[in-house]
Order: sequence, then C-alpha cells, then structure tokens
Amino acid sequence: MKELTVDAKPESLTEIQAFVGDELVAMNCPAGTRQQISVAVDEVFGNIANYAYEGGEGYATVRLETETDPRAIVLTFLDSGVPFDPLTTGTPNTSLKARERKIGGLGIFMVRKLMDEISYEYADGKNVLKIKKQF
Repeated sequence: MKELTVDAKPESLTEIQAFVGDELVAMNCPAGTRQQISVAVDEVFGNIANYAYEGGEGYATVRLETETDPRAIVLTFLDSGVPFDPLTTGTPNTSLKARERKIGGLGIFMVRKLMDEISYEYADGKNVLKIKKQF
C-alpha cells in the first residue's frame, strides 16, 4: 500500500494524478484504463477539494493498493471534511439538455460508470470513498 496526503485544494490534483499515474504505468495498465482512472480521480478529488471543507482548509489522503489476480487498483480517498455520502445522490437525468439539469451529481455518476466498484463510509471522523478498477 502506498499513500499520499496533500492539501485539499484544486492545485493538488496534479500531484495526485502523478502519484496514481506513475503506479499505473509501472503496472503496465492499458492507456484506456489509465484514462478512465484519471477521470475518476479528477472527479473524486475535485469534490473533496471544492466541497469537503466548506471554504476552509484541510487535507486529503489517497491510498493506493494493487491486486494481482485479477489485476486491479484500489484507490481510497480520505478527508476529515463535512460528512457526505456521494453514493446517496440520485442518478442525473442525462436525457435532459445541460441547461435543464439540476447542478451536481454528474461527476459521481461518471465515476460509477467508469469504475468496477465504489463504496463509501464515514469512519473515525473521516469520509472514506473507495474505488476499484480491474484491468
């Protein structure tokens, strides 16, 4: 298991993407799968950076675990921000035009579609969101 803790700020995304991307390259993860994981990381961390601390400052941790049979990566995002289970948000109506849709929910919808597994819990004062992708 590897772990990276950064400021929960949008500008920390580059560091997180490099952390995850380097591991995926080392695992010979296919380019298409790397792109899917990158989009999911962007969405999950973006939500933490923009909303978890309600305009205040805080930290986010990304834990990276690998599995070998079948090959998979498991990313766990932890923050001490406001408790929020993104999995309770409804499915956005993608048949509506963008201007007719409610704001929010599309990012986690994409994460659900791109990843093989996603789970959330609030434990020990932390939001814990786990995503898994096999390749």
